[in-house]
Amino acid sequence: MPTLNQRLAGAIWGHLVADALGVPYEFHPPHALPGRVTMKPPPGFARAHAGTHPGTWSDDGAQMLALLDSLLTCGRFDADDLGARLVAWLDRGDYAVGGHVFDVGIQTSAAIDRLRGGVPAGRAGASDERANGNGSLMRVLPLGLWHRGDDATLCADAAASSAPTHAHLRSVVCCEVYSLWVRRLRDGATAPEGYADAVAAFRRVHGRGSAAVTEFESHVRAREASPLGGTGYVVDSFRAAVVLNRDGAGYEEVVRAAIALGHDTDTTACVAGGIAGLVGGVEAIPEAWRDALRGRELPARLLAALEARLRE
Repeated sequence: MPTLNQRLAGAIWGHLVADALGVPYEFHPPHALPGRVTMKPPPGFARAHAGTHPGTWSDDGAQMLALLDSLLTCGRFDADDLGARLVAWLDRGDYAVGGHVFDVGIQTSAAIDRLRGGVPAGRAGASDERANGNGSLMRVLPLGLWHRGDDATLCADAAASSAPTHAHLRSVVCCEVYSLWVRRLRDGATAPEGYADAVAAFRRVHGRGSAAVTEFESHVRAREASPLGGTGYVVDSFRAAVVLNRDGAGYEEVVRAAIALGHDTDTTACVAGGIAGLVGGVEAIPEAWRDALRGRELPARLLAALEARLRE
């Protein structure tokens, strides 16, 4: 069993490394991907974001770091502080490697426009059913790592963390269950037992027959028998993380399998890879991948602050 600090490092670096590994392969269907993905794609491969250096995390990693920094700075979840950091990311390049922003989701971009216009963060995210991209799930990992409140408070904070960009209940419940799962893994649970306990806790918090539980059962659990997909749909990204981490697979196997689903490769990989890194610890991440990651100073500083918080 990795130590707590090894698990925390595995989660943060696991998210960022998986994101960076997936970036060049984004938008490609599964059949168009090379047989073995690497940080630097093989010659002749039409990589996404061609002007971006290999080893660079995307909007996924930047927003994850923005949330982590907000939690550490404020000592609580603060939606407006997170909203301000999202604006600073898109407008100034905060949390992006080298200050260069090269990708932003449609829903997130629209929400940030509303934030710039003075809409409070808690009301900036779209709430219609079509607005269920994975843009809030991809950044929520730090909440479960940082949180020391009860399950109900963690669920409330996870819901509030989704609202600045993705306010529909389906996105919210995926963030809630993922956060409950992350905290259980932080505290030493295995991936399958941690997930089962997270789902049970989610049901206890909201109560049988509640809108949240009904949404989760009808739109997430009901798809358990369906094939995995690598789309930008929040349920697809959530399910990939659950299924790929179910059978004790190692970090490299999980991340490669996530990218092999094609399409939104960076996000599918980082949502699943953050879990795999948390379970296996930082040493489970291939050293060559860690060494190839750019911009490591900022996450290293935030990770040290997170470790210090959990020692308090």
